[in-house]
Amino acid sequence: MPVLRNADHPAARATDSVLARYSVAVLGAWAAETATYPFDLTKTRLQIQSEVAATKHGYKLENHGMVKTAIGIAKQEGVLKLWSGLVPMFQRHAIYSGCRLVFYEHFRNAFKDDTGKVSLGVASVGGLAAGSLAQLIASPTDLVKVQMQAEGRRVLQGRPQRFKNCRQVYSLLYTQSGILGFWRGAVPNVQRAALVNMGDLAAYDCCKQFLLREVGMEDTALVHAAAAFAAGFVAAVMGTPADVIKTRLMNQPVGADGRGTLYRGMIDCLQQSVKNEGVLSLYKGFLPLWMRLGPWALINWVAFENIMLAIGGKTF
Repeated sequence: MPVLRNADHPAARATDSVLARYSVAVLGAWAAETATYPFDLTKTRLQIQSEVAATKHGYKLENHGMVKTAIGIAKQEGVLKLWSGLVPMFQRHAIYSGCRLVFYEHFRNAFKDDTGKVSLGVASVGGLAAGSLAQLIASPTDLVKVQMQAEGRRVLQGRPQRFKNCRQVYSLLYTQSGILGFWRGAVPNVQRAALVNMGDLAAYDCCKQFLLREVGMEDTALVHAAAAFAAGFVAAVMGTPADVIKTRLMNQPVGADGRGTLYRGMIDCLQQSVKNEGVLSLYKGFLPLWMRLGPWALINWVAFENIMLAIGGKTF
């Protein structure tokens, strides 16, 4: 039987400390990322494959689906290329996933009512704020990941390889644009994270509490899985348009002045995408994003909840 500890017991305080919850959040994210990363890479390739910016340089306009894109990557570049950019993604989650959980829990605890509940509105604002701040801090690692994910496609188009590992990407970006260049695409990146976390954190939290309080279910893996499924779907619906814009801004070439050569900014990228490819272009990569966020949320939250239970800490 599990050992029940008083809340003031040193062991209980240790397992529920900010450091412990931060670390477990990172571990859960790493597990989820490893399992679902090929969907993220496929999603990125889908978002840039028919990009009008590419046709300006004489490349053939492509229009492949998710499965064909993934198979093409595996055949032409090798199966392991489906995990290209995983290292900077681990670096991202070492910052992002820990920060967003700690920020959200502090916000939620500050606005709980007398019964310990938080409203959907409060949870949504908390998710927006936590996701925005965490992503702003971690945005350079996301830029490196996108660059590595897109590199294989550049090589197949006959362009020279620019780097072989994430360390070289960091060096290249610094040479091109300096420190501030690491935050290229940060605005849509932060917006995407805000929307995704309003779906992921808030939807998971509210769905879980509804099942526990209103339906009377126990705090088990079934509840975690149901809440995670809902969170993944809401996150994908809300985050895909910003994710498309973010990917295109981060993937564009950089001129001598350190600025992107294809888009003047987020609004220009949005306008070009809609004008040349239609409104639905903003949902390019939705299916792999959802297929990634659904299992990602499931693995992440089930891992987090069960690790916290195993070490005697509080669940989310």
